[in-house]
Parts: sequence; structure tokens; C-alpha cells
Amino acid sequence: YRIKDVALYVTLFAIGHSTTLLLGVLGGIHANAYIVDAIIGLSVVYKAFENLGGFSRLGWNIDTRLAVLFFGFFHGFGLATKLQDLTLSADGLVPNMLAFNVGVELGQFCALALILVAFNLWRASGRFMQHAFAANVLLMAAGFVLFGYQLTGYLTS
Repeated sequence: YRIKDVALYVTLFAIGHSTTLLLGVLGGIHANAYIVDAIIGLSVVYKAFENLGGFSRLGWNIDTRLAVLFFGFFHGFGLATKLQDLTLSADGLVPNMLAFNVGVELGQFCALALILVAFNLWRASGRFMQHAFAANVLLMAAGFVLFGYQLTGYLTS
């Protein structure tokens, strides 16, 4: 990976995430949490499939920037649906939500920094290629499990 690309993707994801988090909570835009979380599961499947070269094998050229922004919208909306279930006081809601969002984004940035360090160490170990396929298959399976779990919740609620 190139740090320039990582910075672009982090920015696009943060824009999407922040937009729908704030619109969902402050703008009162609602969606079914099960459906949103099912789509989040599919975003994990998508990324693992992309990492495995699945789209290129199919001859599909998907713009990663648009995909990152699109999934950022759903991840932010996923958090918004959880916050909508809480009783939030209107007093100071806007500054509190802005501060909360900044905290979430900083937390995601810190987590990403640690992940990038771990990936650099993993790549340098010489075992990266041995394990990358299995790791992506496990990620894809986890995404399908989340998708199925949320879809089941939707169908039974």
C-alpha cells in the first residue's frame, strides 16, 4: 500500500461515516438497523473479495474510492441507528455529536495506525503471502455471518 492512497481512503471513509452519523442523529434520518448492519457485513465481504483479486478475475474494475465512500456512508449510518435507540437530550446535542464524531474518527485513525504497523511487521516476516489468503477467507466468512445474522434479525423482527 501507498501512504497517499491510505490517506485518501481514510479521508473518504471519514467523510461518508461522519455524514451519515450526523444526518442520522441530528437530521433524524432513520433506517432499519438490521438492514444497515447487513450491508456493513457485505462491506467486509467486498473488501476480502477485493483483496483476493476476485473482482479483477471477473474483469470488473470497481473504483475503490467510490466503494470506500459508499461503505463509509453505511458504517456511519450503522452507528447512527444505535444512537437513535438512546434517549439523547436536545440540550447541547449538536456540539456533543460533533465532539463524539471527532472522537470516533480519532479512534479509528489510531486503530488504523496500529493495524498498519502490524501489517508492516507481518509483511516483513516472510509469512504474509502464506497467511493472507486464509486471513481474507476468514474475513469474508465473518462478513457473511454478520450479513446472515442481521438478515435473520430483520426477517424475524
